[in-house]
Amino acid sequence: MRGKQTIRDMILSMMAIGAVVGVVYFFFPDEDDADPIKALDYQVELVTAQRAAPYPLLAPQGLEKQGWKATSVSYKGYADDSWHLGFLDPDQEYVAVEQSTESKGKFVPRVTHQAEDTGETRRIDGETWQRWEGPKYDALVREDKGSITVVTGTAPMEQLARMVTELRPAPERVAPGA
Repeated sequence: MRGKQTIRDMILSMMAIGAVVGVVYFFFPDEDDADPIKALDYQVELVTAQRAAPYPLLAPQGLEKQGWKATSVSYKGYADDSWHLGFLDPDQEYVAVEQSTESKGKFVPRVTHQAEDTGETRRIDGETWQRWEGPKYDALVREDKGSITVVTGTAPMEQLARMVTELRPAPERVAPGA
């Protein structure tokens, strides 16, 4: 008789556990629908890096309201004053703004994963940008007063150009004691 009670108790326990699991499954929200990528606020890093950079740092204004998400930011003064700001566009394609004092021949292939100059240019907001294409990233490249700016990523060229149209200089540096 003892063996039948043990099996009966085990079945009742399993039913109780199943009921609890069912309640949790049906009444708690499914996290799979949540966006796993959180937007990054990069304003503090932008202002801080601008104080150290020997050139005007660029960052877009207004794209966040259009579904773009900042995902990464860095400034490396020890690495040719390299500024990086990464985004996902509304279609989940990657777009980055890269700036540096490093030579174009080294910097552009490195940040674009070996893209090459097509020899074509594109005029955007009154500025001439060189078009680069690569196996992983395409890019728009512009040299200016001792620095180089690269807008690159997996996004189509039109999205790279969209980023270029939104780029603005970071706030001016404030002199110490001012």
